[in-house]
Amino acid sequence: MSGLAIVIVSFNVREDLARALGSLFASPPAIAHEIVVVDNGSSDGSLEMVRSRWPSVRAIDAGGNLGFSKANNLGIRETRSEWVLLLNGDTEVPEGAIDALVEELRAHPEAAVAGPRLVDGAGRPEISFGRMIGPFNELRQKVKGRLYDARWGPVRRRVEQSVRVSTEVDWVSGACLLVRRSDAEAVGLFDERFFLYTEDVDFCASIRGLGRRVRFVGTVEVRHLRGRSRAHDPSASRAAYRRSHLAFYAKHHPTWHRLLRWYLRAKGQLPG
Repeated sequence: MSGLAIVIVSFNVREDLARALGSLFASPPAIAHEIVVVDNGSSDGSLEMVRSRWPSVRAIDAGGNLGFSKANNLGIRETRSEWVLLLNGDTEVPEGAIDALVEELRAHPEAAVAGPRLVDGAGRPEISFGRMIGPFNELRQKVKGRLYDARWGPVRRRVEQSVRVSTEVDWVSGACLLVRRSDAEAVGLFDERFFLYTEDVDFCASIRGLGRRVRFVGTVEVRHLRGRSRAHDPSASRAAYRRSHLAFYAKHHPTWHRLLRWYLRAKGQLPG
């Protein structure tokens, strides 16, 4: 077993998906690879577009919106490669980026997962890695994110410096996540209780639970146009976020889970 499987889960991001695939075909990775698109019941012609424009891509109709975890698991199980790259449909991958991620893991055999520096359409970096989610780390991350979005000088400089350094972290974003198949299978792939959001953090926690490592690779950059799928139905996305948030705390922080439920109920935001 060798090579790489690139698994893209798509939901109503037809034009973004076309750009993502276009970037992969314009500058394909040197490693032997296949591309699999799992379409979560898009209504915008995404599946038909892939099949007509890129017949070499394996286009899988999920039969409905399975969510991020289940759809990625479907794509992973349909392939047999040594490496698996999970890639959002709203990304663009420059030449050499994927091969560099593979080389990073080859150079660090103790690591199972690697993620690149993610930037938006203007080249502004995302905070796409961090410490394990918990009530205090999550608050710290949110405050840092809001200050960074407000372009507060000290935080902006700290973030922009940190995203250029390759280091061991607790999690990296599932928008572009490379994993050794053997490690992904060892943890049972993604926990399908997480429909959307926090599934990448949970997956990395499972990887670390086996004594394996997670690497953030600041020398590799991938463009990420965030939130395109969410824009189609923001209220459903917010509800999905709260359900995943609750599921995450129930699994990893059961005491805080009860407080989170109380907080959401008090705000009238407890999902059904």
